[in-house]
Amino acid sequence: MEPCNLIFGETDYFNLSVSIQSLPVPSNTVSRGCVMLKIVYRICCGMDVHKSFVVACIASTNEQGVTTYKSKRFSTFTGDLRRCAAWLAENDCKDVCMESTGKYWIPIYNILERTCNVVLAHPKYVKAIRGKKTDKRDAKWIADIFKHDLVAGSFIPPADIRQLRDLVRYRWKLTNFTTGEKNRAQNCLTVSNFKLDDVFSDVFGKAASAITARILENPAAKISDVSSFRTKRMKATDEEILAAVDGEMCAEQAEKLRIIRSHMDSLERCKLNLESLILSTAEKYLPQLNLVMTAPGIQSFSAIGIISEIGVDMSVFPTSKHLCSWAGLTPQNNESAGKKKTTRIGRAGAYIKPLLVQCSLNAIRAKQFPEVRNRYLALKKRRGHKKAIIAIARMLLTAIYNMLRKNEPYNSELYRKSDRPPAHREVSVEEAFFILQRQGYLVTAPSTA
Repeated sequence: MEPCNLIFGETDYFNLSVSIQSLPVPSNTVSRGCVMLKIVYRICCGMDVHKSFVVACIASTNEQGVTTYKSKRFSTFTGDLRRCAAWLAENDCKDVCMESTGKYWIPIYNILERTCNVVLAHPKYVKAIRGKKTDKRDAKWIADIFKHDLVAGSFIPPADIRQLRDLVRYRWKLTNFTTGEKNRAQNCLTVSNFKLDDVFSDVFGKAASAITARILENPAAKISDVSSFRTKRMKATDEEILAAVDGEMCAEQAEKLRIIRSHMDSLERCKLNLESLILSTAEKYLPQLNLVMTAPGIQSFSAIGIISEIGVDMSVFPTSKHLCSWAGLTPQNNESAGKKKTTRIGRAGAYIKPLLVQCSLNAIRAKQFPEVRNRYLALKKRRGHKKAIIAIARMLLTAIYNMLRKNEPYNSELYRKSDRPPAHREVSVEEAFFILQRQGYLVTAPSTA
């Protein structure tokens, strides 16, 4: 058999020419003098999504392999989107593929998911041919590659999980806003030469906040007595604190600092209200949350954040490796000529990956989970801190996957068994040293004296 040639045409993008005419043609493929790729969706729709309108193209393939197209343009108003759903139903189209364009795909997805199987594709998988790009052709191109099942769909959780995810991500944004305001407040103190960060571990703690409020009452006045600001946990002496507050703050910086503190207070109130809303929304997933919180280093809001990202139905991920890859905790595939060019992890998981890393940092400090710390120390010696903590994050996510899939709590004994050497095994001295080092022991040579 001669090699196949991939031919890209305007109407048929995926014709495969072969020289042997006697090759059998399956019933689920299209033949027109040559063998084509398998048709998975005989009636499907490709959508080119924009802010104010959407172009839909229905591709219908008959038994002879002839594909006909119907294109229609709809506005993104709710009434017109409902007419789009009705138009798809009239043409017996239940499979839709569209590109994830900003936030504009969400209203369309919310309406179509009730009656259609909607596949949300990453823009890099549906990129059109250069020089042949129009709104109509984009929709037709998406329909053509989707009918052959060549589009990798994104994971979209159910509607209630999406709402919880939106609230949790907004809480994360508020936390970032608060952090930014704290940095600006610290800049105001720094330019005014108030060295509170040198004598206090937390500039926004009880004692430091009281001193800052006293400074803002009268910026021109010097503080001569700090005994009233002392707490039991303060380590700095009165002399050190007096030296730290010996600064000069102008009226403009004082007013700026007042505005920043007021904004921080309002952000904190908004965050508290949001947290109560998150807790009430996540109440229906309390059994799954209790399971996740049995894992090392995971507390209540961390568990809610993880559930909001991955959902509670693990059947959408074939294996734990698929979930870890989706979360960006696996190395990228970049290999050429048998050589791997990089072992860096992917950019995916912009929200869940930092959350799992934070949980991993908590887990390696916890004394009740020595199996996690031992694995971290063993990896750290060979690969460094960053790769070791990513490995622990992947370990946690794998555990969470199996916990939710099997409806079982975290079992540390399973990890301890994997680290334990088998019984009745003879090892060399070097292997014994290696096993002990993996367990976190410091092995030293015996004295010869």
